[in-house]
Order: sequence, then structure tokens, then C-alpha cells
Amino acid sequence: MLQITDLTYRLGPRILFDSASAVMPERAKVGFVGRNGAGKTTLFRMICGEIAAESGTTNIPRGARIGRVEQEAPGGEGKLIDFVLAADVERAALLDEAEHAQDPHRIAEIHVRLADIEAHAAPARAAEILAGLGFDEAAQHRALKEFSGGWRMRVALAAVLFSRPDLLLLDEPTNYLDLEGALWLNDYLKAYPATTVIISHDRDMLNEVCDHIVHLEQAKLTVYRGNYDSFARQRAEARMLQAKFLKKQEEKRAHLQAFVDRFRAKATKARQAQSRLKMLEKMEQVSAVVDEEVLPFNFPSPEKPLSPPLIALEGVSVGYDDRTILSKLNLTLADDDRIGLLGANGNGKSTFAKLLGGRLPAMSGVMKRSSKLEAGFFAQHQVDDLNETDTPYLAVQRLMPDAPESRVRARAAQFGFPGGKSDTRVAELSGGEKARLLMGLCTFAGPHLLILDEPTNHLDIDSRAALAEAINDFAGAVILISHDQYLLESCADRLWLVADGSVKPFDGDMADYRKYVLEQARGPKEKSGAAGNAALEARRNAAQVRKEAAPLLKKVKAAEDKMEKFSGLIAKVDLMLADPRAFERNPAEALKLSQQRAELEKALAAAEEEWLDLSGEYESLVNG
Repeated sequence: MLQITDLTYRLGPRILFDSASAVMPERAKVGFVGRNGAGKTTLFRMICGEIAAESGTTNIPRGARIGRVEQEAPGGEGKLIDFVLAADVERAALLDEAEHAQDPHRIAEIHVRLADIEAHAAPARAAEILAGLGFDEAAQHRALKEFSGGWRMRVALAAVLFSRPDLLLLDEPTNYLDLEGALWLNDYLKAYPATTVIISHDRDMLNEVCDHIVHLEQAKLTVYRGNYDSFARQRAEARMLQAKFLKKQEEKRAHLQAFVDRFRAKATKARQAQSRLKMLEKMEQVSAVVDEEVLPFNFPSPEKPLSPPLIALEGVSVGYDDRTILSKLNLTLADDDRIGLLGANGNGKSTFAKLLGGRLPAMSGVMKRSSKLEAGFFAQHQVDDLNETDTPYLAVQRLMPDAPESRVRARAAQFGFPGGKSDTRVAELSGGEKARLLMGLCTFAGPHLLILDEPTNHLDIDSRAALAEAINDFAGAVILISHDQYLLESCADRLWLVADGSVKPFDGDMADYRKYVLEQARGPKEKSGAAGNAALEARRNAAQVRKEAAPLLKKVKAAEDKMEKFSGLIAKVDLMLADPRAFERNPAEALKLSQQRAELEKALAAAEEEWLDLSGEYESLVNG
């Protein structure tokens, strides 16, 4: 159990925690959410004792071990597998003592304890964790220094998981994982037998793994039961009730204050006025609902669409210098395709993206590419290459050299930098703001093809949802590389798998790919010839049916969106009509609202009928 009691902490003039309290049950899987900069990582540091709170406490059971990935990537000459094994400090100490112990009784105690902690199985367990995070057997025996910082952070994560702490603290663990590693980690954490607290903007992880959500908002901590979707629903309901209660309280305050103001000076009513004044003072103050605005992304669509296909590959090979990375590429990209690229890091996804984006030439084969094709390319590493002395205004101005300042600032505002924010130096922007700026610059001219390579690393959950909406509104083609399963499921119509030195369409959806990845991580399973062939044929048939049903599924989702939109509008009208004085103040407007509500009801009923018909048709097609 983790207990936080009356915690207060300030960072300069800003208060991050104001008498905040929360209790996280034993063995709970807790998602810790809140806006970027709210103080989530600071709380982890307080739990670990790295910084002290001004007041209040964070308590865990006596003797409980805390596990947290260090922010600095490990290095050195040691092998990956040895680094991970060394994370189990007790096992390492017992093995060292066993080599030098002389006392027979102590030797016996050591071996009993080694058996109790299953020390003999440790190498296999460490190898399994490393394999799940993307390291094959050969890589596990290479030196740490041979790997890049991102891969070494994976090793640090493997070491923490291997040590099996009683309280596991993970801060954005999927940021340095590919999709395959993220899928494996979700599966691993679901079965992890200890309290786990995860700071994450990965909606899929928060839904799959977590059974509690702790929300940090306005310097307070609130605990919700359930996963992220459950939290979002509960919070929306609570905010609606809070808004209604606030409105009622304001009306009551106004009524009491009006009585006081009217009769305070009259001797016959002075006592009643004083009584109501005391009632006003005793009324509990209800905080107003503050909506934190999420700025939208805006990707201009191409002015002049091109005839399909945008790109056609016939037997194409691509690589660097004389080294071929991908070969036998036979693919076609249409003008409105939404392609999700799958495959482990190192398989060639970025190489393939560079080929499509015109940044790498084909080494052999035939690549037909429209001569007027414009491609916008976003890659995560480019965020770090932005000029730190630049500002969003100056970056946009270079693309609009002849435009007046007002137009330049208007375009910067579309990027997400309104007013004076556009004059902020890049060095002072957050990671998410830098990503916004780069996406705006990449899509400035309305490209026909938009390539997004890990666009979500610095974005919070709401911003990721806004990004998905912008991608779906974009009229050109999209190639999407991401470890964010929610983004892929929301945007990708087709999946291509980059593996075994080539790129081929993947027969299935993201649920199929999740199963595929986890089966690969657990090792091949033997199947009898007939049964194996039948299962493979069934999978192919199911994938073909899903492919044929995809357009119908889009219509089902569109109908669902219409139902949600009409329901929201009806709720807003109901809220306005709920005011008993609405008809008294403006009868004509109230009557108009009533008529609008009736029209919305008809529209909702029609949308529901459409949804029922389409859903039935879809189910019949999918289920045969």
C-alpha cells in the first residue's frame, strides 16, 4: 500500500501539491495522470526520498523495496544480461558469499535462501524480459556501451522489472519502446504481483493494465476505480454534477444577498437580514469547473490532389551505401491511404519511410512516383534539431517571407502558438510544444503525403486525441509509425509489416498483431500440420472478411459519431431549458430552444436507426 497524506510542495512560486492525499491499495495497478508539468515526476521523487515535501507524508510498508528506472542510461563494458542479473542485489550478494563462506550452517542457509528466491531460474527470467523488450540472445551478450541511449534505457527498465520491487514506479515507460515492446510490457505488467504506479500518456496501457487512476489536477490528488476510460467517464459525470451544483449555489447566494441588500437598513427586517448574512458566510464554496483547453492540430490538405497511385514499387530495394536494408518491395500507395507501419525497431521502418518521403533513392527495381508529389516528414529526432534561439514566429516567417506580420502570427496561432507565445524561444518550449511546431512546419504547404515517425512521445492524452482527429481530417495519404496503439487503431486503415528484410501487408488488425507479437515473445508453439494449416486458413479468411467489412465499419463509426453529437447538443439545450426563468426572460428564445430540441430528437432517432441497420449488416458480414 502507498499512502499520501496532506502533501504540500512548491516549485518556486507555483504550488504543485496543496494538502493532497491519496491511498493506493496493495497490488493495485495505478495509472497516474495529469497535464504535463503538473508535478507527476516530482511526486515520484518524493516517494523515493530524493526531495522533501514542505509538509505531509508519503508512506509505504516497512521494508518494502521501491523500483524505479533511473533517468540516466546505463553504460560500460558489462554485458546486458549481467547488468540485469546484478539488479537482484540479494541474489548477487548470496552468490558472492557462497563462494567464500566456510561455516557449513551458513552455507546451508545461503543455499536454502537461493532456492527460496528461485535463483537458479534467474538467468532464464532475465533473458525472457530482455527478449520481450527487443533483445535477442546475441544482443543480450553484447556490452552496454555498444547500444544507443534509447536501447540502454530499455536495459534499465529490464533490470527494474527483474528485481521485482514491492512498489514499481514507471515514468513514461513506453517512450523508449517500439510498439512491439509496448505490447509485451502491457502483458507483463498485467500479471506483475506488486503495487505498480505508472505515469503514462499511453491510453492503451492505462486501459489494459490499470485498475485505478490517480488524477493530479489543481494541486489535488483524486483516486478513481477502474481503467482510463472508466476514469474519463466518471470525471465527466462529476464535472457535470459540479457545474449544476455550482449554478444552484450561485442562484441561492444571489437570492440571499438580494434579501440582505434590500432589508439590512430596515429595523423590522434587520434580524432576518443578519441571519441570511450568516447563512451566506457559512455556505461551502464550490470551485468552478475549469476546462483546460486542448489546442487542436491543423494539417492543411493538399490544394491540388494527385491521381492515384502516389507511389508504386515494383521489386524495389533500398539501403545505405552498399548495404541493402529492404528488398523485394511490391506495394502501392493511394492518395487517401492511411498506413500503419508495424515491426520492431531496427527492422527498417524509418528506412522505408525515407524511401517513400524521397529522402532515400531506390537501389534497384522500379519506383514510380508522381512528379508533383509533396511529402511532409515528421521524425522524433528532428525535434532535438530545432534551432533553440529560434521562435515559432521566426520559423513561420521564413516560410512566408512576403506576408505581413498579422498573417504570419495568424499562421503561428494555427500551429498552437497564439499571441505572445509565438515569440517564445524554442529552448523554452516544452517537448510537446516543440513537436507541435515541427508538425506545423512539416505540413505547412499542404503535402500530398504525410509521414509521421513516432509523433506522440511528448504529447499528453488529450493532445494525442487531437492529433488523431487532425490525421483523420487530413485529405492526403498518411504513413504512421507509432508505439501508441490507440493512435494506430484510430487512424490506420491498413497495416504493413516491416520484417525479414521486406515490407508486406499484414493480414489482420491491431488485435491480431498484439496476439502475433506476444506469441513471438513467448516462443514458437508447435502445431500439427493439419491443425496448423486450418488455423492459418481461418486467420486468413477472417482477415479477408475484416478487409471487406472495413468500409462498412467506417459507416458504423460515423453513425456513432452522429449519435454522440446529437446527444451532446440535446444535453446542452436541456441545461438551458432547465432554468425555470428561461420562459419568463425570453419566451421566444425558449420556444425556439424547445423546437430545436424536438428537431434534435428526430435527428438522433434517425441516426440510431441508421446505426442499428449498419451494425446489423456489419455483424452479419463479420460473423457469417
